[in-house]
Amino acid sequence: MPRPTGNTRLRAARLAAGYSSQQDLANALTARGVPVGTRQVRRWESANPPLPNAEVRHALVELLGQDLGALGFQVPEGSTAGGRPLRSLIAPANRGPVRTPNAVQPATAGADFLAVTRAHRRLYWTVAPATLHPAVSAHATLGGQLLDVTTGRTRQTLAAALAESWLLAGRMEFFDLREPDRAGDTWVRALQAAGEAEDALLGAAILAHMAFIPGWAGSRDQAAERMIAARAYARKGPASAEFLAWLDAVEAECETRCGNTRTALNLIGHGEDVLAAGGEYASPEWMDWFSPVRLAAFKGNTQLKAGHLPQARETLLDVLEALPQDADKQRTVVLGDLAAVEAAAHDPVAAAAYAVRALELLETHWYATGLERVREVRRALAPWQNEPCVRDLDDRLYGWGTTLSALAN
Repeated sequence: MPRPTGNTRLRAARLAAGYSSQQDLANALTARGVPVGTRQVRRWESANPPLPNAEVRHALVELLGQDLGALGFQVPEGSTAGGRPLRSLIAPANRGPVRTPNAVQPATAGADFLAVTRAHRRLYWTVAPATLHPAVSAHATLGGQLLDVTTGRTRQTLAAALAESWLLAGRMEFFDLREPDRAGDTWVRALQAAGEAEDALLGAAILAHMAFIPGWAGSRDQAAERMIAARAYARKGPASAEFLAWLDAVEAECETRCGNTRTALNLIGHGEDVLAAGGEYASPEWMDWFSPVRLAAFKGNTQLKAGHLPQARETLLDVLEALPQDADKQRTVVLGDLAAVEAAAHDPVAAAAYAVRALELLETHWYATGLERVREVRRALAPWQNEPCVRDLDDRLYGWGTTLSALAN
């Protein structure tokens, strides 16, 4: 299997930073007082990119948030900048040969690395994120080192598994630990690895996840740009109906967060139609975070935000009934949304009851996104804060179990 052509690491970092074309990056560098043309960017994204001069190097690193080694440039030993070793300034601290610079790992290396990646994927649903995340990150770091000493199909298998590992690490950082900036950096690494593997579908999944960051922050234009890129990549791969419906769900979530609930509901309706029509391709095995019932969960949240309370209540109750046994993280979110429905319907007793059920699950299945939902409900219950049901919720929300879980994770 031939290696991908060109400097895929720089190309992935450029896309992740929001520069959809080489001209966009050239314009951004020029705006920082470093005049660069599209032709020069094209050379940097070639198979053997020339090392930029010192001024451009610093501008690239600042713009893209990656050191030169991570951007695909070869830094010669002994190079200096301002009298200091250039490699010490920009080379990743945790990279280096696994054995010797010329040693090549056996053909089993890719499959062995992938086996651990698959195990981490399954463990995600049951192991506390504070426990699992360091293991996944260390595994991904190992994969980055192995990538330098593998070739052919083994290298492609390893690169795809590495992309999946970084994707999982970023999911934990964003959804479980609520560290969006850290997740963004991690997903850049995932996108670079997907480029090394030439896996367009993985690239689409990573870009769609990256849309959550501006989407949840209310930056609609940035989220939309990343979704456009994700859909473009999805068209290059064998995207299943489920995958395409998930893209609709992600975009709907971003639109909901930006206050565009009508657009969001239209997107969810389209996703439902796509699922009903089916398709010729199966979903990739790594896509274990989405299903028709999870699309319905997106729908219930959007109905809630749109003020369609009876519809939201019905949708979310159906979701709660249909969620699989191992979906406790999602269950905390659904319970939080049901609590929000009842709070909006001026039923503090029902709202507090759902919120307490969510907190009980969070003590054993931590999920920062679930806790955020409960805290939003508590703010909505402020008019009833002296009611016994709300005081009971406060006792649980600020009790030892929840507090310790939050600190531990």
